[in-house]
Amino acid sequence: MSTHINKVAEVCHEANRAYCATIGDMSQPAWVDAPDWQRESAIKGVRFHNENPNASPSASHEEWAKLKWEDGWKYGPVKDAEKKTHPCLLPYGQLPVEQRQKDYLFRAIVHAFAECGGISLQ
Repeated sequence: MSTHINKVAEVCHEANRAYCATIGDMSQPAWVDAPDWQRESAIKGVRFHNENPNASPSASHEEWAKLKWEDGWKYGPVKDAEKKTHPCLLPYGQLPVEQRQKDYLFRAIVHAFAECGGISLQ
């Protein structure tokens, strides 16, 4: 059985969206409504964990941040796609625990798909 990376990215995105709602962040659109850059970010995250199965949640965050910086994003107190600012563009250890939780969830979802009964992300 094979699961496409895009579908795993969708599950990760939707889990992140649901988690964000529990902490009062209602800014995350559904996968079908998400802009291309946001969907691509989730896809890159799945690929990162697929290619680096021992990567920690902090490594996941650092990879995400590196890609954001390369795309011209910078730290800002408010997430703003037009200005390319994001409050999570900080070193992992400086993130509030509720933000670090997202990296644990993302990694766990990717690993669950990769480890259960022969499902391949390739």
